[in-house]
Amino acid sequence: MQTDLSPHLANHPDGLEAQKLLSNCVHCGFCTATCPTYQLLGDELDGPRGRIYLIKQMAEGAIATEKTRTHLDRCLTCRNCESTCPSGVQYGHLLDIGRKWAEEQTAARPIQERVVRWLLKETLTRPEIFSPALKIGRAIRPALPKSLQKKIPISFFSDPIQYKQVSECKEKMLFLAGCVQPSMLPNINEATRRVLQFLQIELITPNAAGCCGALRHHLNDHTGGQSEIRNNIDAWWPVIEKENISAIVMNASGCGVMVKDYGYLLRDDPQYAAKAQKISSLTKDISEILPDYIEQLQAKIGAGTKPGVTYHPPCTLQHGQKVQGKVESILSQLGVKINLCEDSHICCGSAGTYSILQESLSTQLREQKLHHLMQACHTNQSEFIVSGNVGCITHLQNDQIPVTHWIEIVDQLISKAP
Repeated sequence: MQTDLSPHLANHPDGLEAQKLLSNCVHCGFCTATCPTYQLLGDELDGPRGRIYLIKQMAEGAIATEKTRTHLDRCLTCRNCESTCPSGVQYGHLLDIGRKWAEEQTAARPIQERVVRWLLKETLTRPEIFSPALKIGRAIRPALPKSLQKKIPISFFSDPIQYKQVSECKEKMLFLAGCVQPSMLPNINEATRRVLQFLQIELITPNAAGCCGALRHHLNDHTGGQSEIRNNIDAWWPVIEKENISAIVMNASGCGVMVKDYGYLLRDDPQYAAKAQKISSLTKDISEILPDYIEQLQAKIGAGTKPGVTYHPPCTLQHGQKVQGKVESILSQLGVKINLCEDSHICCGSAGTYSILQESLSTQLREQKLHHLMQACHTNQSEFIVSGNVGCITHLQNDQIPVTHWIEIVDQLISKAP
């Protein structure tokens, strides 16, 4: 796709980057077929190809309208289109630029919307605020409306687990605890630590590391997001220099896809570019770590048949990080029958803050996804729905089948093994 940049963008980094990203698009429309919002709304401008045209128009000098901003807002950033695209268009990066331009060129959002977006940025990214607020929410959960109760999940593996750990660790890895996960579903991090410690891997979590930056970045606060990125690099870098760190472990794929993008996001920062690239290269989802230790896990757990699960692959893992088949392989080799539901490549509607900012579309996608997951659970007699991202796990909570992180299943198997 040829783009003739407007004069004021001809030498601007965002303009040049957009032009480069747009050049790969060949208008084929394959992306439209797998776009969740296009499937729901049937509007070309609510699909990737249509949004790309809107961004191209802005790049060539057209002024964005509130309608433009709305179509870009409705995107889940699931990046399913990237998995489908035969030309390798990096749609996620292009969308970031388009949203930035649309925000700059349109009138201020309504006050209520601005307040909600500010609260999301300032509470969800700060555990010292989010944690006590969540405790209050849990205390009054029975009195809350059903819609709010679903935002406060209950862990299904809350009983303390102890199993004999190794006395000496042979590897060291960095670990990002996350913003909401330690308070909302703490057993995910605890299970991750136990499993990796069993494999003689020590996890190091510097206190100074905070939010990965994704929430602010996707709410168009690029400056705030990059500040959080630099903070994490500053927290991790002394450990990387001092210790023989083999990986930076992520058990929330939404954070993982963001940290893997640090190198791209800070590519023009002379002070941080090289460090950011190193951080990105070290970052691995937990599903990319365990395949190297399957024999150790099999020796403990065995490969005999165990109760089955239905797996929901997070978009941030299968489309954002392009990590596919790892979780299925790990659990299968440990004897867990694992199943996928119909349309497993389609987003569940969580998408970070999307479930709050675009509640109607998010709810439709959730109901569609849960219908398919329940069908798969019934057909395959699955005891759990599992996923690899706290946002998906929280969003898919229901009254019929427990939803949990797949690493908790591995943790349970180790604890119950002879």
